[in-house]
Amino acid sequence: MTTKTPGLYSQEFERDSCGFGLIANIDDAPSHWLVNTAIRALKRLTHRGAVAADGKSGDGCGLLFKKPDSFLRGVAAESGITLSKRYTAGMVFLDNDPQRAEASRTVVANALKAQGLKVAGWRLVPTDRSVCGEQALETLPRIEQVFVNAPGGMDAEEFNRQLFIARRRAEKALLDQDPVFFVASLSADTVCYKAMVTPEFLQGFFPDLQDPRMETSVCLFHQRFSTNTFPQWRLAQPFRYLAHNGEINTLQGNRNWTNARRSMLQSARFGGPLDRLFPIVVPGASASITTRAPNGAATPAPSTSSDASSGWGAN
Repeated sequence: MTTKTPGLYSQEFERDSCGFGLIANIDDAPSHWLVNTAIRALKRLTHRGAVAADGKSGDGCGLLFKKPDSFLRGVAAESGITLSKRYTAGMVFLDNDPQRAEASRTVVANALKAQGLKVAGWRLVPTDRSVCGEQALETLPRIEQVFVNAPGGMDAEEFNRQLFIARRRAEKALLDQDPVFFVASLSADTVCYKAMVTPEFLQGFFPDLQDPRMETSVCLFHQRFSTNTFPQWRLAQPFRYLAHNGEINTLQGNRNWTNARRSMLQSARFGGPLDRLFPIVVPGASASITTRAPNGAATPAPSTSSDASSGWGAN
């Protein structure tokens, strides 16, 4: 179904210009050098996104990298959080209102518990507000890490599957209750640091990225170019699964195909009907975040969107 918009504007005439890249240590050895190098490369992509009049706010940029185990275990210990052998740290955007934030934490914890997972603790991610522009500050969320322990005997694939189901449970429960709530990443394998700033200020905004213990072996970096939506913290890239350059010229067709084949989606891996994970298509969202289908979890509908698993989708 096509949604009519008032006036002469039509998103069909838009084109996208995101910039992204990936750097990896071929021997899979984690290093802080790789993080710094990825950030230096990201700064070279500033021209691929817009900059607000305040000179600091941008369309959004960030890093998606392989879980920095030594760093996460270190900061967890400093926060009094005990981690099991298999764990993860999810990046969550919360409302600045203490009561609403606590209510959202409770929903997340209950969703994880329902999937046999346990919240080990929450950590407030250090941020430097002084590097944000006025526009970014107006909607700056509270950014926290939720540490989740997997039960003994659960492998990484099953852990990721249960994390996905738990996230969808929480997102659906909070959809009409907390418009700020957003899970930037919740995967057994990766962590995402992103913000509505220009690349020049990303590392300054997140002191974690300056910590020499922050080591990884694979890092994807992305500068978003906002096309059919205004910049938002949640729309900063990269998303949870892949960077995405957008295919808005075929967006409506992909949305229609996905909705038309919704009844055909099936998977024996989730232990129940997929209705609890729907909807897959996010109405009114950007081209990149439009779908939320789990990576390799169900029979996919045709799509040219590389991050079809990234918006509200897979880990």
